[in-house]
This record gives sequence, C-alpha cells and structure tokens, in this order.
Amino acid sequence: MTDIVQGTAPAAARVSDTFRWTQLAIGVAAMVMIANYQYGWTFFVPDIQKTFSWDRASIQWAFTLFVLFETWLVPVEGWFVDKYGPRIVVFVGGVLCAIGWIINAHATSLNGYYLGMIIAGIGAGGVYGTCVGNALKWFPDKRGLAAGITAAGFGAGSALTVAPIQAMIKDSGFQTTFLYFGLGQGIVIVILSFFLLAPKTGQVPIAVQSANLVQSRRNYAPTEVIRHPIFWLMYVMFVIVGAGGLMVTANLKPIGVDWKVDAVPVTLVGMTMTAVTFAATIDRILNGLTRPFFGWVSDVIGRENTMFIAFGLEAVGIWALYVLGHDPVWFVILSGLVFFAWGEIYSLFPSTCTDTFGPKFATTNAGLLYTAKGTAALLVPFANYMQQSSGHWDTVFIIAAGANILASVLAIAVLKPWRKAVVAQANA
Repeated sequence: MTDIVQGTAPAAARVSDTFRWTQLAIGVAAMVMIANYQYGWTFFVPDIQKTFSWDRASIQWAFTLFVLFETWLVPVEGWFVDKYGPRIVVFVGGVLCAIGWIINAHATSLNGYYLGMIIAGIGAGGVYGTCVGNALKWFPDKRGLAAGITAAGFGAGSALTVAPIQAMIKDSGFQTTFLYFGLGQGIVIVILSFFLLAPKTGQVPIAVQSANLVQSRRNYAPTEVIRHPIFWLMYVMFVIVGAGGLMVTANLKPIGVDWKVDAVPVTLVGMTMTAVTFAATIDRILNGLTRPFFGWVSDVIGRENTMFIAFGLEAVGIWALYVLGHDPVWFVILSGLVFFAWGEIYSLFPSTCTDTFGPKFATTNAGLLYTAKGTAALLVPFANYMQQSSGHWDTVFIIAAGANILASVLAIAVLKPWRKAVVAQANA
C-alpha cells in the first residue's frame, strides 16, 4: 500500500545495512558540526555583555532568533529535501553557518548579532532537518533509534569543544573564536553534503507492526498534517517540554553566576573542573546519549509510554536543580539529569510524527513539528525578564517543572489513545 501511495516508479534493490548506517553516520557528523551554534552560545554571552554593556535579556534575543530561524524554516527546507534530495540543502546550510559566525566575529551592535544568528539559524536548520528526515526514511524499522542517534550528534556534538571554546575565548577573545569555529564547522558541513543520499522505494525494509509501535501505512501530505488536530496536540507538548530545556541551555552559565557556583572547582569521577565547565560537558554528553537511548526504548515500549517516563523525570530534575542547585556538586549532577530527561524530545517527536503521518513526506512533516522548538525559544527571553524583575530564578523553575508534569500526563492519557485511533482509521 505504501509503495502505491509513494508512486509507480520501479522499486530499487534493497541496500545493505552497512550502506544505511554509513548514511546515518554522515548525518551524525554534520549534526556535530552545527551543535556549537546552539550549545556553545552560552559561553559567549558573558564576554559580549562585558564588552558592550548590554543587558543579558537583549543579548539572549540573538539566541531566540537563532532558534526561531533554525526551526520555523525547516518545513520549507524539508520540502526542498523531499523534492530535490539532501545534498543541496546541507551544502547551502554549511555555507550559511560559516557566514553567520563570521558576522558575529565582526559585530559591534545588537542588530549585528541578531543578523549573524539568524543566518546561522537558517543554515543549521537546513542541516538539522535534512539529517533527521533522512534518518527517518532510511530506518523505518528502527525509527526511534535512528532519529535518536542523529539528534545525538546535535545534543552531544559540542561536548568535546566546551573546553577549547572557553580557552580560545579567554586567550584570543570571543570574536576570534566566532571566526575560527564558524569557518571550520561550515567547511566540514559543505564537504559532508556531497556524500548524502536519500533512499529510493524498495531500498529499505518495511517496519513490522506491533501492539506498542503504531505506524500508519498512509502518507499524509504536509497540507493534511497541519489540518489534523492530533498534530497540534503534539505541537503543544513539544513547546512546553522544549521551553524548559532551552531556558537552561541559554542560561547555564548566567544561572551558575547568579548562584555563585560557576567558578567553584568540582571533582567527580576523578576529574576536576569548574562547576559550569563540568556541567556543560556532562550536559552535552547526556543530552546526546538520551536521544538514541529513549529512541530505542520507544521502539520497544511505544512512543507515548516513553514520553510519560521521560517528561516526568524532567519535571523531577528541574525541581531538584531548583532546590539543590546552589551546591556546586549538585549543580553539575542535576543539570546533567535535566538534559538527560530533556534531549529525547528530538528523537521521540520526529519518530512519533512519522509513525502517525507516514514516511513519504517525513522531512517536511517532522520539520513542521520541529517549529515547536522555535515557538518554545520565544519563552527564553521572558524567563530572563522574569528573573531580572524578581531577582531570582524561582518562578522560572516552578513553571518549567509544572509544564513537564502536564506534558507527561497528556502523553499517556490523551495522545496515546487518540493516535491509536487515528492510525487505525488511516490503515483501515
């Protein structure tokens, strides 16, 4: 039935698993190269603030604009991928990523940083959406795991550069760091783009249906997806879970500074680093590992059951960080828990979307849902304004924990039975 919907072109021969995993690895490598555009930003904020004396909330609008343009244009980029293939979109994305941070390296006004992060966001979004969409298409039989491994490249990709970026900022200045890292990352993305391919009909195995893994055999066009109410339920859930993690991502160092733990040495597992450096390193590793882990779990026990567990764990992590995070050791450990329970949204939601609406337009449809991350990013500056007006982070953390509890309940009580009915109707 799927092949009939996808067209009448003759089916290609099945490719080897080695070929599929190679395509996945290329996508992961490209994701690693765009990771610093989001997760490295927090290290530049204090120096930008110190140099230009702008207030932190104004500077963080650059981060919000990056996420908005990284996410809201992904459906458009996804349409190009579904129509023309992944290479051209990733190539252009790499060029734009480099240009964005080159602009940051020379910016002397807030508008300059806004422009640089907008251009970098468009480029990073093209790479992100393409690589996740390609993974969903190549692995219908392991959709959660494949999306998770690909998204892990973005989540953990900056872990190895946490210390080098901070060292270069300290030794050479943040402008030089923007320039060198921007150029290097962009060039690697451009090279990788030449090796990306999309699967043809018949090249990948058909997923085996199970009681826990509900997958549609119908391919919904993007125009149908945005008219379907269940899409908007997933969208709202993505927003309320995504906002809390983005708030911590953008403000990890400022929170550490406000709680006076940022420069305190912490020793764990035989390593000693300042609390913020240690937290940032662990956060990125766990933020990466959680994506394939929970993606694999969702392939086994179902998407919504996994969401219930992960979102509940995130609520506990945020609340515990709020209560105990003023201690530098707990700051490191609990920020890691927050990221571990948060990062899985980037494997669970794309795989759930494709399970519900079919693989043919997977890049575009998953991209439509991914725009929820941009909507969530709009809440980051408001978190800063709340903190500035009150002088503490209490309200921000309480709201974030409550939002995750709500999403956890929605997953198991509303999304699960509703999606089962929708897919059954589509497959009838």
